[in-house]
Amino acid sequence: MKRGSGRMKNLEGKHVALTASRKTDEMQTLLHKQGATSDVRSMQGTVKQEKEMVIQAIRQAMVERVDWFIFTTGIGVTTLMERADEAGIADEFLGEMEFARVAARGYKTVAALKKMDVDVAIRSDDGTTAGLIEQLKEVHFSDKHVIVQQYGLPSPMLERFLEEKGASAVTTWLPYIHEAPEQEAVDRFIRELIEENKYDAVCFTTGLQVKSLFHRAKDNGNHKQLLNLLENKTIAAAVGKVTAEALVEEGVGRVVTPSTERMGAMIVELGRYVNGGEDNGTVV
Repeated sequence: MKRGSGRMKNLEGKHVALTASRKTDEMQTLLHKQGATSDVRSMQGTVKQEKEMVIQAIRQAMVERVDWFIFTTGIGVTTLMERADEAGIADEFLGEMEFARVAARGYKTVAALKKMDVDVAIRSDDGTTAGLIEQLKEVHFSDKHVIVQQYGLPSPMLERFLEEKGASAVTTWLPYIHEAPEQEAVDRFIRELIEENKYDAVCFTTGLQVKSLFHRAKDNGNHKQLLNLLENKTIAAAVGKVTAEALVEEGVGRVVTPSTERMGAMIVELGRYVNGGEDNGTVV
């Protein structure tokens, strides 16, 4: 069969869950064209910004020695700068970053920093935390104070790495906080997955969706069952490397992800995988 043929229905008879909250109509249309049926089971939750806490954290950095700033999202950089500007300390904040060294995860983060004329010393082009850690391995963090901008949830892998490298202090900033979706909705989805075996695949578009599902599964004692399901029956599909990394961090050993980070590409790659085709992004 030729790729891109309108006759291909690689997901014929498959039932797929979408954990996104945005562009779900578009994704469902693509799935239906491939012959699948689908349900939206949003695991995205909401994002809450703590303005005063963020401003206070930035002010504190003005009076301490900061050797490294590590930024992980473009929206995090933008939010921090907006809060600094609101507090009238934008110039001081930029000056602090100029004095220290800066690392960034992903092209969106780098782009946000470049808009502010901030020099990025180290970056992970693949946009993953693992990729950033790989780039930071040769850096000497002994007795250094590092500020890490988190992306809605704690990032224990990065914090642990910095502590093992001898950082004297690791300060975490949360310019926005992810609030999980309603527990009842997550519990319903977990029941559908584990007890009803309702889905052939689950499509994730952000790491936050992964965290919401797995954190609740851990609370309920269903974590091992969920991992077993995703290893042996239901396929986990991720829109890109960052989302795939979140699944791998939770212990998922089979993740289908496209080489191009697009929702449509994810669905096409899922169809290829189901039919035994090439799955360049699959993590084993």
